[in-house]
Amino acid sequence: MTTTTITTTTAKTRPHGSATQPPAWARAGYWVLALLFIAYSVFPFLYAVSTSFKRGAQMFSPDLIPAAPTLFNYASVFRDQPFAHNLLNSVLVASGVVLLSMAVSLTAAWALGRVEFRGRGLLMMTILSVSMFPQVAVLSGMFELVRFFGLYDHLGSLLFADLMLTLPFTVWVLVTFMKQLPKELEEAAIMDGVGPLGTIFKIFLPVLWPAIIATGLLAFIAAWNEFLFALTFTISTEQRTVPVAIAFISGAGGYELPWGPIMAASVMVTLPLIALVMYFQRLIVAGLTAGAVKG
Repeated sequence: MTTTTITTTTAKTRPHGSATQPPAWARAGYWVLALLFIAYSVFPFLYAVSTSFKRGAQMFSPDLIPAAPTLFNYASVFRDQPFAHNLLNSVLVASGVVLLSMAVSLTAAWALGRVEFRGRGLLMMTILSVSMFPQVAVLSGMFELVRFFGLYDHLGSLLFADLMLTLPFTVWVLVTFMKQLPKELEEAAIMDGVGPLGTIFKIFLPVLWPAIIATGLLAFIAAWNEFLFALTFTISTEQRTVPVAIAFISGAGGYELPWGPIMAASVMVTLPLIALVMYFQRLIVAGLTAGAVKG
């Protein structure tokens, strides 16, 4: 009786949830490691931002806050080359790749994830194996296709080539999410007389929206940062995307590297990606964790 009373009293006086809380040293270690990881990840970008506001001898100063900040590097990027046009090219290519990838991936994911047919597993493995080839391994064959279709030195060649980088990934990911959807959704759509395309774009699309945002953003980043195809399939300055435009920034006579303009251009190229990730942060997290929901 005494033991029971002591146990009951202890359970009543114990703070709620204290048994599940980690010790103070574990929480402190977690925050220390998190801060170290954030500092390690963010410091290169902060240093690039700092360098973009420096000029002359200040470039060799390790101070993160410039003594005399200037916008000269940003002005020189737009003055010495059509960088604004290159930014527009990257926006058009990356946005076009995402739209085409999502349109094709949605229909392909429905066929591969909801329709039973012979050879479906082999087809899925074939799609996945395409993404395992390095770009340089398919560069010559892709160049012949681009030249055959008359797309050389045209943004259409980058749309065509970048789809090879994004389609296998987007199809594979969306198939995984498509399999998680309840069969009742599709059965109800069939009972209402909705066709396959209506089922995909009217029933499944709203449910898959977080997954589409997460997958589409990763495809956008891949197309935005793509360098090898953009360097090989375009030759004129007006058709270059920003990664190639940054690579062609040179100093006076081409004998010195203007680190200030390069850092300024890099900052301007990185900021849109940061803005997109921050804006769609909640949808990205929801999309990446949607696979845990079972139908």
